[in-house]
Amino acid sequence: MPRLCFYAGLFCVTAATLMLQLIQTRLLSVVAWYHLAFFVISIAMFGLTAGAVWVYLRGKRYSEATLSHDLAFNATAFALATAGAFAVQMTLALVVVPGLTTLLIWLQLAVLLAVPFFFSGVVVSLALTRSPFPVGRVYGVDLIGAAVGCFGVLGLLSLSDGPSAVLWTAALAALGAWLFARSGIGTAPPRPSPAAGVLNWRGVWLVLLVALAALNSLDRHRLGLYPVYAKGSLQIGQVPWFEHWNSYSRVVADRPVSAHPYLWGPSPLLVPEDWRLAQSMLTIDGDAGTAGYGIAGNLERAGFLRYDVTNLAYHLPRRRRSAVIGVGGGRDAIGARLFGVERVTGVEINPAFVHLLRDDPNFAAFVGLDRIGGIDLVVDEARSWFARSEARFDLIQMSLVDTWAATGAGAFTLSENGLYTVEAWRIFLDHLAPGGVYTVSRWYWPEDVAEAGRMVSLAVAALLERGAAHPKDHIYLAASGRIATLVLSRDGFAADELAALKQTVARMRFKPLIEPDAQPASDVLARIVNARDLTALQDFTGSFRLDLTPSRDERPFFFNQLPLHDAAEVAAMVFSGRAAGVGRGNLVATNTLVTLFLISLMLVFAAIYIPLRHTLADVGARLAAGGSAYFMLIGIGFMVVEIGLLQRFSVFLGHPIYALAIVLFSLILSAGLGSMLSDRCPMDRRGALAIWAVATAAYVFAQTVWLPPLLLDFDSAGLAGRGLLTVAAILPAGLLMGFGFPTGMRLVAAHDTRPTPWFWGINGASGVFASAVAVACSIAYGIGTTLTVGAVCYLLLIPAAFVIGFPRTPAAA
Repeated sequence: MPRLCFYAGLFCVTAATLMLQLIQTRLLSVVAWYHLAFFVISIAMFGLTAGAVWVYLRGKRYSEATLSHDLAFNATAFALATAGAFAVQMTLALVVVPGLTTLLIWLQLAVLLAVPFFFSGVVVSLALTRSPFPVGRVYGVDLIGAAVGCFGVLGLLSLSDGPSAVLWTAALAALGAWLFARSGIGTAPPRPSPAAGVLNWRGVWLVLLVALAALNSLDRHRLGLYPVYAKGSLQIGQVPWFEHWNSYSRVVADRPVSAHPYLWGPSPLLVPEDWRLAQSMLTIDGDAGTAGYGIAGNLERAGFLRYDVTNLAYHLPRRRRSAVIGVGGGRDAIGARLFGVERVTGVEINPAFVHLLRDDPNFAAFVGLDRIGGIDLVVDEARSWFARSEARFDLIQMSLVDTWAATGAGAFTLSENGLYTVEAWRIFLDHLAPGGVYTVSRWYWPEDVAEAGRMVSLAVAALLERGAAHPKDHIYLAASGRIATLVLSRDGFAADELAALKQTVARMRFKPLIEPDAQPASDVLARIVNARDLTALQDFTGSFRLDLTPSRDERPFFFNQLPLHDAAEVAAMVFSGRAAGVGRGNLVATNTLVTLFLISLMLVFAAIYIPLRHTLADVGARLAAGGSAYFMLIGIGFMVVEIGLLQRFSVFLGHPIYALAIVLFSLILSAGLGSMLSDRCPMDRRGALAIWAVATAAYVFAQTVWLPPLLLDFDSAGLAGRGLLTVAAILPAGLLMGFGFPTGMRLVAAHDTRPTPWFWGINGASGVFASAVAVACSIAYGIGTTLTVGAVCYLLLIPAAFVIGFPRTPAAA
C-alpha cells in the first residue's frame, strides 16, 4: 500500500504538470495570443529546472529519511501555488506597448507561470533521486502520468472553462500530496519548514480546491476566478448571452441589441438605417469576431448581405451548391441561401458554433437556420474534410477566417495556419465543379497591398502548380473599405461570368483591383498575377520589405509578413514605425517575442547560472568546455526539434491544441523510453556514441524530406488516423533523442561528479532559449530549416563528447 500511494502520488503530480502547461496555452490564447504556447513551454522547462537545482543546492537536507514528508510538502505547495499564482495572473492586463511597464508586466507573468512548475520540479527530482524504489519503474510512472495529462486536458477543457480547469489541476496536485503523505517513507524532519504547519493540512486543501473548482465551474456570472482583461478588453462585470470554453477556444455571444447591420466590406450604396435589426456579436478568444443576425429564418431581413463585398462571387450565374469554410454565426451560409444557392455545406472546426446554431434554444431560434433550410453543418477541420470528401461545389467561400483568432491586423501573427497555404488551396480548387470558383476575403490597405498581395501571390502559386498558363485569366479581385475579396476560377471566367462581376462591382461602387482583361490597379499586383512560373513569382514577391511570397506547409505563416531573415530591415521598421496595415501587428508580435526571450534570459541567469556557477570550480577546462557544449547542444537540439514538430503537425492535425497534446505525449513517452533503454545500451564507447549521434541526426533531417509529402498524402484521413501517423513519426525521434542526456551524464560522471548539476542547468537553460529561436527560425527560413538545426546539434555531440573523453572501462548503468 505505501508503494502504491507513492506511485499514485507521482502519477497525479506529473499529470497535473502537463495539464497545467497545456491549459495555460489555452488561457494565454484568450488573454493574449496563441503563439505564446512556446513561451509556456520554455517557462515550464525553466521552472522544472529551477526546482531540480534547488534539490541539488539543498542536497544534505533531502534524503530518504524524510521523503514522504518532503514530497507531500512540495506537492501541496505545487497545488496552492497553481491556484494562487493563477489568481494573480487573472488580474494582469497583458499590453504590448513598448516600455518598462510592459516589461514588468510580462516579467510578472513569467514568474507566476514558473512558480508552480518549480515545486513540481522539486517533487519529480526527489521522487527520481531519493526514493527506495527502482528508478526505471519510478521514471515509467512519471512518463505515464505526463502522457495521460497530455490527453486528459482535452476532456477537461470540454467539460469546464479554462479558469476552472486550472483549479481542477490544482486539486489533482493536492490529491497527489495526500497520497504522498500516506506512502510512509521516512519521518518528518527534525526542523520542519515554517510553512509546514499550513501545508500539512493536506486533506483540508484538497477539499477546498475541489470545492473551489466545482463552484467556479458552475459560475455563469463571472463572479469567481476569471480573466479581468482579454486582449485589452475588460471582461468581468459583463455577463454574456452565451459563453462556451473548449479545447479550441472561448466563444462568447453578447446579448442581442438593435443596431445597423455589421458587415465586413459594405457598399457605399448601403443605407444602414433601412436594415436595422437585432444582432449578437460573437467573439473567439476575445478578438476574432462575427455577427449573429436575428432574422428568425426570414431571408429577406438579411437582404443587406447583398451589399457586402465578401459575397461578390454569389453574383455569378449558375451557383447551385456551395461550401462555407468557417460558419461562425451563420452569416456566410445565410448569404449563400439569400442569393439562391440550393444546398449549402458549412464546415466549422469549432463545435461551439454548431451547437449555437443548431441546438441552443435561444440562439438557434434567434438566427433560424432550420427555418431557412438547405443548410448542412459539419463539425470538422476544413482542409481535412475537403481532402477526403468526394463532393464538388460551384462555390467555396472563406471570408476572413482567422483560425484561433490569428488576425493579420493584430498581434497574433507568429502562429501557423494550414488553411492559407498553396497545398490547402490546391485541395480546395480540386473540389470545385467545372466552372466553380473559390472566394477568399482578407484585409486590404490601399497604401500597402500587404495581406491582399500575399493572398493573390498564394492564388497564383496554386494556379501555376495546377498547370494554369495564364493565372491572371482566373483571378478577379475587388475591394470595399478595408476588405478585399478574391474570386478564383478553377477553369477561367466565362464571358457572362466576367460581365456579371464587372456589372456588380460598378453597381455597388466597389473598387476593382484585378480584372482578367484590364491592367491591375497596382504595379505590384500586376507583376504578381503576370508571373509566368513559380521561380519568377518567388523572386518578385520575396523582394519587398514585407514578405509577399506564397505561404506553404513548409512555412505556413501567412499572417506574418516581416522578413525575419533580414534583421537589419526588421530593426529599421521597428525604429521607424513605417509598417502599415498588417505590418504593424507583425511588429507587435515580433517585439513580444524579443521581450519574452529577454525575460527568459534574465530568469535563467538569476535562478540557474548564478546558483550553479561554483560547481565548475577545479574540474578542469576540458571537462567544463566539453560538458557545457554537450549539454547546451542537446538542450537546443531537443527543443528546436520539439517546436519544429509542433509547428509541422499543427498544420497536419488542424489545430495547435491537438499538436500540443499528441506531439508532447509522443516525445515525452518515447524520450523517456530512450532514456531508460540507455541503461541497457550505454553509449560509453566512441564508436557507439558516433553511430547513435549520426542516426539521431539522420532521422531528424530525413523528416524534412519524407515527412511533408507523406502528411499531404494523409490529409484526407480522419483525426484518429492523422493522430496515429503523428505518433508513429515522432516515436523514433524521441527514442533516439532520449539517449542524449543520460549518455552525457555518464561521460561526465566518469571523470568528476561535481559539475553534473551545472550541466543539468545548462541543458534546461538552453531549452528555454531555444524555444524562441526555433519560432523565429521557422518563420524566417521554414520548419525544415528548424529541424535541420536540431539535426546539426545532435551531430555536433560527437566532437563535444570527444572533448569530454570516454572512460577506459564501460560505465555501469
